[in-house]
Amino acid sequence: MAGTLKRYVIVREIPDIHDKSPQELGSISAASCSALGKAGHGRVQWQHSYVSDGRTFCIYLAESEEAIREHASHGGFPVTSIHQVTSIIDPTTAASAPN
Repeated sequence: MAGTLKRYVIVREIPDIHDKSPQELGSISAASCSALGKAGHGRVQWQHSYVSDGRTFCIYLAESEEAIREHASHGGFPVTSIHQVTSIIDPTTAASAPN
């Protein structure tokens, strides 16, 4: 049974990621989806990733950092750093600001 999921940002240093074709990015996505099943159903959920110059910023829901590292191991993905998200702010957060 899966535990409580927390949100994480995973940074992956992948020097040539920004040069990948849509088909290559699709293959990477498929490998990630396949690895999710091997890491244990419900323990790790990939939401999306931002591709930048030489790195990706991946948004996950996971039980723990260990579950994320297990997913990365199954998929053969690097993990440069893992950051647990403690709060989310956006333009709607401004409504909570004092007048």
